[in-house]
Amino acid sequence: MRFPKAPWFPALHLSRCTHGVRSLRAQLTLANVALLALGIVAATAVSVMGMRYYLLDQIDAGLVKTRNSLSSSQLTLRQIDSLSVLGFLHDRVAPGTAAEDPRPDSIFAAVDSRGEPVGILGFKPTDAQRALAAAVDDPRALTEDTEPHDLTVHGAAYRATATRLADGTYILLASSADALHQGVGKAVKLDLTIGTLLLALLACLTMFSVRRRMRPLEDMVETSSAIAEGDLTRRVPSSREATLEVEQLRLALNSMLHQVESAHRTREHSAAQLRRFVADASHELRTPLSAIRGYLQLYDKGMLNDPADRKRAWERVLAEADRMGRLVDELLTLARLDQQPELRFRNVDVSRLVREAAEDFRVQQPERPVTVGAEGTLLVRADESGLRQVLGNLLGNVRTHTPADVPVRLAVERTDGAVRLCVSDEGPGLRPEDSARVFDRFFRAGGGAGSGLGLAIVQGVVQAHGGEVAVRTAPGEGLAVTVTLPAGATPP
Repeated sequence: MRFPKAPWFPALHLSRCTHGVRSLRAQLTLANVALLALGIVAATAVSVMGMRYYLLDQIDAGLVKTRNSLSSSQLTLRQIDSLSVLGFLHDRVAPGTAAEDPRPDSIFAAVDSRGEPVGILGFKPTDAQRALAAAVDDPRALTEDTEPHDLTVHGAAYRATATRLADGTYILLASSADALHQGVGKAVKLDLTIGTLLLALLACLTMFSVRRRMRPLEDMVETSSAIAEGDLTRRVPSSREATLEVEQLRLALNSMLHQVESAHRTREHSAAQLRRFVADASHELRTPLSAIRGYLQLYDKGMLNDPADRKRAWERVLAEADRMGRLVDELLTLARLDQQPELRFRNVDVSRLVREAAEDFRVQQPERPVTVGAEGTLLVRADESGLRQVLGNLLGNVRTHTPADVPVRLAVERTDGAVRLCVSDEGPGLRPEDSARVFDRFFRAGGGAGSGLGLAIVQGVVQAHGGEVAVRTAPGEGLAVTVTLPAGATPP
């Protein structure tokens, strides 16, 4: 039997092709790349801030040291001009030196109380000094602040501070921060370049690793597709690199598939049995119906003029009707057993039932030797009417299929916590191929009499009690049917 192809498998492949980001592999890769990107950004930000703080601290330390030296000297601007020890200032402010550079590394400027630049060492203020003086709005506020401030001179970044001389002149000190910003910019570019390479490498490694790790899941999809196509024998293969969770899923899925296959085979077997059962039942009912219809047609056409013929026809019609009634009753019994009816369990004396069944059998066939092995009382939890039906069917089977002078033995005993009931005869027995089908419905060995439902009913009743029934036979050695019931029988 082939299952129709599940419509969701093509949709799954289409979704995986057109919406790759929705796949677990892509989502894991994007998640890893995003986490690494956040880590790189955070590390870059921390390192840049640390480097900037360290370099700014060095620049500020130089400015503060120079400022403190000038402030503690209590010099005037005139004294500074006359001191030869400050010759290094000449190199910084004299024309033709680095002071003419519009963006020097450091600027030393003097301003009066109004903020106007004044000359130093007899030289006029340079453009850089004028720009620094213009950038400082309030020299007094800059002097009172202990920390240098950021200023922009000729479009360049500077760190500046100030001090006041003894004559009221303000000295402005500024150091360039361009090198700092250039270093920070290079560091950021380097970190971003290395981070991008790391992200690309991580994406490739993640895709490769996830693809290898998710191979068992792809095998599960392929197996499910094959099963949807009708191959119920397919199973998910094991993988050497499967994780614990994936391996547990594989084992659970294979177990489920085994149950599905078993259920499917059981259903196929049950369906085949049902078809055979319906065919056999139809055949069994057709024979008496044909006989009844034939006699009615003879009567309708006036061909039964003789009273003796009419009486014989009437008796045949009643016999066939009784046969159909018994067949229908047996079919109803089997149907109720298939539905697992609720039995009325109580303490039943099996020895008494065996003795009573033997007495009834002797009345029906007085010439048959009957031996009974059921002394005393032997109680078991069971349904009494069901056990009576079991005994009746077993003895009816003996009565139908063996000669009237064949001995029969009924015995019951308790062994290993179970009650064992045996009905045996010394008749012709059965062949091995017939004994294997003796419990099949409508099976009659050698095409014998009966409906072929007696032993099937016996098996159904015994299984409803949670017991077992077995047959021991061979050609010329008779037939022995053994029923084993648990001592405390409960429904299965």
